[in-house]
Amino acid sequence: MKIKLLGTGTSQGVPVIGCQCEVCRSDNLKDKRLRTAAMIEWDQKRYVFDCGPDFRTQMLREQIDRIDGIFFTHEHADHTAGLDDIRPLYFKQARPVPIYALPRVIQDLQKRFDYIFTNENRYPGAPRVKIHQLEPHQKINLGDKTLEALPVLHGQLPILAYKIDNIAYITDAKFLPDTTIDVLTNQLDLLIINSLHQKQHQTHFNLKEALKIIKIINPKQAILTHISHHMGLYEEISRQLPARVKLGYDGMLLEI
Repeated sequence: MKIKLLGTGTSQGVPVIGCQCEVCRSDNLKDKRLRTAAMIEWDQKRYVFDCGPDFRTQMLREQIDRIDGIFFTHEHADHTAGLDDIRPLYFKQARPVPIYALPRVIQDLQKRFDYIFTNENRYPGAPRVKIHQLEPHQKINLGDKTLEALPVLHGQLPILAYKIDNIAYITDAKFLPDTTIDVLTNQLDLLIINSLHQKQHQTHFNLKEALKIIKIINPKQAILTHISHHMGLYEEISRQLPARVKLGYDGMLLEI
């Protein structure tokens, strides 16, 4: 399997509009962050985790012409606002694009993108999707792989993380229930997990909290994502991290 980080930034992206901090003014491409998303591939299968407002840019950059589905972590705009941009993929594939999410998230998408989900007076340019509702700890088969939807908390909001074989993808988490930690501990070759910045935050892990969770779960390698401009410069923060932990960046490719 290989997983690519399509975006590693927060809801505002990096640089932030109007900001003149050293990170936002950095010339290092690893300090330029689109909204957080990832893509996982194996044996001609290709799935995307989240579909934010930078989805079009990410698909063009990676020269993607087909996906087998989208797994949504939650309903916030930085993870869902690009759903309309599946149109060219839908028309090329000539079949509905499968989407996977909590029932609450599906309902939110149906409200915000009603023209995609309706069967009445459909706009001819609208894409179609195939809905798959997920529940915490539900397992589904994706070819020869098994995906498990894992519960995490984004502040007080229940959202989903995902585990496929020995890879786990967690973003926007502030708390991991014991049931999720038990599934992941000593089981992973790769953990991708959010780390907003170094200060305390109500709804996201900061760097200290993310490193603590990584130590508990004990993956062979951990990559940090959903990173704010307040975290600091890529090169400076990278030098401060433990050996098995790396700061993610847009376009980062990881192979297992």
